[in-house]
Amino acid sequence: MGNLKPPVAAPLPEGWQPWPLCQFILKLHSRCDLSCDYCYVYEMADQSWKSQPRRASRSVIAHTASRIAEHAHAHRMPSVHLILHGGEPLLAGPGHIAHTVQAVRQALGPDVRLDVSLQTNAMRLDEEFLRLFDELGVRVGVSLDGDAAGHDRHRRRADGRGSHATVTAALGLLAGRYRHLFGGLLCTVDARNDPIATYEALLESRPPRIDFLLPHGNWAEPPPGLGDGGTPYADWLVPIFDRWYAAPRRETEVRLFDDILRLLMGGSSSSEAVGLSPARMVVIEADGAIQQTDTLKSAYPGAPATGFHVARDTFDAVLRHPAVMARQLGRDSLATACQDCPIVPVCGGGLYAHRYDPGSGFVNPSVYCRDLFRLITHIRGVLERDVAALLEGRR
Repeated sequence: MGNLKPPVAAPLPEGWQPWPLCQFILKLHSRCDLSCDYCYVYEMADQSWKSQPRRASRSVIAHTASRIAEHAHAHRMPSVHLILHGGEPLLAGPGHIAHTVQAVRQALGPDVRLDVSLQTNAMRLDEEFLRLFDELGVRVGVSLDGDAAGHDRHRRRADGRGSHATVTAALGLLAGRYRHLFGGLLCTVDARNDPIATYEALLESRPPRIDFLLPHGNWAEPPPGLGDGGTPYADWLVPIFDRWYAAPRRETEVRLFDDILRLLMGGSSSSEAVGLSPARMVVIEADGAIQQTDTLKSAYPGAPATGFHVARDTFDAVLRHPAVMARQLGRDSLATACQDCPIVPVCGGGLYAHRYDPGSGFVNPSVYCRDLFRLITHIRGVLERDVAALLEGRR
């Protein structure tokens, strides 16, 4: 079962209070119509998807809506973010998606704004879905790994056929008439692909944002290419950063790069990938179980579980779960080596799931420690160079 010790690395600071949750990821459908070989839900340590109902029931949706509203009103939150996820959420069908969004909006009432987004592989994304999302105000993120060769290496149908042609056709529709719904692209890094060719293939649909995701892994199951002391993922990302940063106009937001730049200048991050901002998201599985970030499925069976359920437990109760608190404690929850590191305010220890080791749980540096250090120090060097040039020019 892996390491089940409470993951809090230090006593809670005196007077510490948890941050309320503001991002709710609902697993609307627990199955998928692709068979991606790197998927943390279906291909990694936690196989609990097999016992999940295919689709979240209307009862689960009603309880979820009620709990979100309860939490938002208790903490006087002006807005919350609902992310429809899976599996593949489009498998739930247009009617079920519409019911879900309407149920949460109705529960929240007029005083709390509901921002809704949906992450899809785009295999079923068509005019009917996009008209619905336009009516509901749902922003759409699409998973795309670059050009046809890079994408189809991993993102294949169950029979082995690639998905790139279908995805790019759907993207053409989304990025055309429905561009106002386009949330961005999610690309899982494969260091075997050419970085610039991958980036330029992603730019073809003019996405408002690109998320580069490092493949999920940990110290027990390292990601591909790690283990020889090199920095293959930083080596891949650095040329893209240099190309993106040097562009004569802003082509797109790249969340990882923007977050690192913001953190270097004393700001905060927008995701858990870097930085020390408290984690304020939670996952509701198709059966109504409340879980931590589902990327923990890559660590060991049961890693994301909290024991809570929307039918009986409040989200305030979830905030007091030791693992949830650990992801809000920032520097105090990190390994000693991370706390003493000069770039810890920017790195933040890396993604929580990537710190796992069976012998010590999550109180470790990220398995991507070397890569993060190289990427961050490279970006810092570029920033320092430009600040120095600006100051020199003002003399």
